[in-house]
Amino acid sequence: MLSGIQHFQFCKRQWALIHIEQQWEENVKTIEGQHLHQKADEPFIREKRGNKLIVRAMPVKSEDLKINGVCDVVEFVQDPSGVEIAGEQGMYKSYPVEYKRGKPKKDYEDILQLAAQAMCLEEMLLCDIHQGYLFYNEIKHRVEVPLTSEIKDEVRSIVEEMHHYYRKKHTPKVKTGSFCKSCSLQNVCLPRLMNKRSVKSYIEGKIKE
Repeated sequence: MLSGIQHFQFCKRQWALIHIEQQWEENVKTIEGQHLHQKADEPFIREKRGNKLIVRAMPVKSEDLKINGVCDVVEFVQDPSGVEIAGEQGMYKSYPVEYKRGKPKKDYEDILQLAAQAMCLEEMLLCDIHQGYLFYNEIKHRVEVPLTSEIKDEVRSIVEEMHHYYRKKHTPKVKTGSFCKSCSLQNVCLPRLMNKRSVKSYIEGKIKE
């Protein structure tokens, strides 16, 4: 799932628990996020505003990356250098818009998820997408995001690593930290146990002694 990129960047173990082991628990942040996306994700609704066509909850996929998902919103803006859109007259450039519950942050998993959406659209529409938008509900404002070739290369690298873990059905151990407190899966993951010495390590240590 395309949405797994954000989980993977936040914590590889969290990603594996959700996408490999199918574990999930709710907390305040996940419920707030679902409420926000309910407003954006109204499937099959196309809205025309002047030279702009707005499509909500648009399914996307990439055969190259072997990922699929749903864009909260895709805006198609009339532009002579754009591409044709089925059922519409003229040429259009496309811009993915992703809705987030919080505010802009220093780490950029949101940007990587947006870039992955753009890469799916590029493959589906045979076009190039160099920018998208992140709408942050806490500040009620959207931020323009340049989608560079470097960011897209990083998406390819991350997706390749995700496929590696998925094929092995492996849930990795990770270094714990303060971020564990904000994870909805802390009761499933039990991060405190991650710092315990394994039985194998204990036995090997005793043998060496």
